[in-house]
Amino acid sequence: MRTSRILDLAAALERHVQVLAGDIGERNVFRPDALHAAADYISQQWAGRGCVATRQNYQVQGVSCANIEVALAGSVHTDEIIVLGAHYDTVRNSPGADDNASGVAALLEIAGMLGAFPPRYTVRCVAFVNEEAPFFFRRDMGSLRYARAARQRGDRIRLMLSLEMLGYYRDEPGTQTYPPLLHRFYPECGNFIGFVSNLRWARRLRWLVDAFQASSDFPLEAAALPWWVPGVASSDHSSFWRQGYPAVMVTDTAYLRNPHYHTAHDVPATLDYVRMAAVTRGLAESVALLGPGAANPARARSA
Repeated sequence: MRTSRILDLAAALERHVQVLAGDIGERNVFRPDALHAAADYISQQWAGRGCVATRQNYQVQGVSCANIEVALAGSVHTDEIIVLGAHYDTVRNSPGADDNASGVAALLEIAGMLGAFPPRYTVRCVAFVNEEAPFFFRRDMGSLRYARAARQRGDRIRLMLSLEMLGYYRDEPGTQTYPPLLHRFYPECGNFIGFVSNLRWARRLRWLVDAFQASSDFPLEAAALPWWVPGVASSDHSSFWRQGYPAVMVTDTAYLRNPHYHTAHDVPATLDYVRMAAVTRGLAESVALLGPGAANPARARSA
């Protein structure tokens, strides 16, 4: 039964990626029709599941941009929030299957799955715009707009998860690389999902890792590292760090594994949807499992 569910989920994820990276393709403010088509697809998918999607709209270079959000009320702690986010824009000249249609596809499905196992905390699933250059780490980055607004409202965000490339896996030795020195501590095969935080939020990382390992047997590697290590701050979670919120990046490690990163070859056919489905289901179940209390020791390593 579980295998059947994973295969059904894999097929759903592949359909989302095909629409975003195959049918729509490159999507950013330089191709506004495509960017708007992606935003509309995300809203329509959530609406089809009975979720009410809201938009945080703003203008960039004369183009209407929007973060898109659905909120799922917590069963116990309704005033405390877990944010799951994934950016739906791409770099120029790339269809962005792994980067980041894979993260958006997972986000779409997790919102639906959480109805089956309601989370204790309120969960907000947010599709962010404008993560890629030239907006990264600048004021028009969608996640930074969102995190600043959350801080101004006084939102009590317990943890933010940035879903940043979830679909590329390889079992051959030598398919995984690392920033300097880290290869001494981690596997040489690119067949795991990575959980990454900065040093400040190492305990929240361990909290999430414990929940994921209780929910899934998918291979996982975790690291709490200085923010300046290459790649550690390179997604939407960094916007939440800047506002003082705990955040973790969940990733297949991007350019450290995927040779198609930021190229025209980042297409739907390159992804492993069965393993991506296992990760997606594990994330949904672990988010539902998260509860109050101190994090317990897990495999997260600090360097």
